[in-house]
Amino acid sequence: MSRSGDQADFADGDALEARLRRIGARPDEEIDLAETGLLLAAYRHQDLDFDRYRHHLTLLARDAADMGRRLSAAESVSARAEVLRAVLAERYDYAGDRETYDDLQNADLARVIDRRRGLPVALGLLYIYTAEQQGWDAFGINFPGHFMIRLRLGRDAVTLDPFNGGIKRTTSDLRAMLKTASGADAELASRHTAAVARRELLLRLQNNTKLRLLAAGRTGEALETLETMVMLAPDNAHLWREAGRLQGELGNLRAAIMSLQHSLQLGLAPPESVETTDLLRRYRGSLH
Repeated sequence: MSRSGDQADFADGDALEARLRRIGARPDEEIDLAETGLLLAAYRHQDLDFDRYRHHLTLLARDAADMGRRLSAAESVSARAEVLRAVLAERYDYAGDRETYDDLQNADLARVIDRRRGLPVALGLLYIYTAEQQGWDAFGINFPGHFMIRLRLGRDAVTLDPFNGGIKRTTSDLRAMLKTASGADAELASRHTAAVARRELLLRLQNNTKLRLLAAGRTGEALETLETMVMLAPDNAHLWREAGRLQGELGNLRAAIMSLQHSLQLGLAPPESVETTDLLRRYRGSLH
């Protein structure tokens, strides 16, 4: 995990925004998931002691390294899976929050570390971080409705479910879960275990927060969360379009017009482009 910033960076909103924008300009493979997750948490809670959270992440990596040596994890993907499960789920008690699933804290990496409870994507980020600190190949997968991770060693691979104690999911498990999520006719395909980009993982984390804020009628806070998503993915036309819509709902018409124009410049396709053009026309008319 990067140590390029200090505690002052986390207490300064402008510095946080600048760092998130720099991350948004990086190639996907250069994005540090744990550092960025803490930066996103800091954007909402700028008074937290993030050195403490960094220290906890260091402990996860250290304990996984110790156990990995004992289990000869360098030689077996199953042993690597057991290391992650034993360290995160058993030693540190990380698990999915079933009782208060929609709690905003479940998508906030700092609060997830505090509570040892979270959403699948937040827990998955911690599993991926811990694996990567060992030099292991780990990534989120594009499974519908339930974020999981994949560990790979050569031709061998296993799927882990961080929300459910880091257990291994067999092909039969995945097939049954897919049918539950997508209908009895759904069939497991290679796309369901395809890797999720690192940027996309972070956007999913933030999207969970945004959706919960919108459901609670907290549109201004939802817009702030969406703006962090735009910082991370500045070329995403759909995010700019959504930002424009929320800015318009809040009466910030000039900002809305700029965001909607930019979404069109980035290449929205129909029907979104048509709807966005109509919305632009209405907002421009309201300014006169």
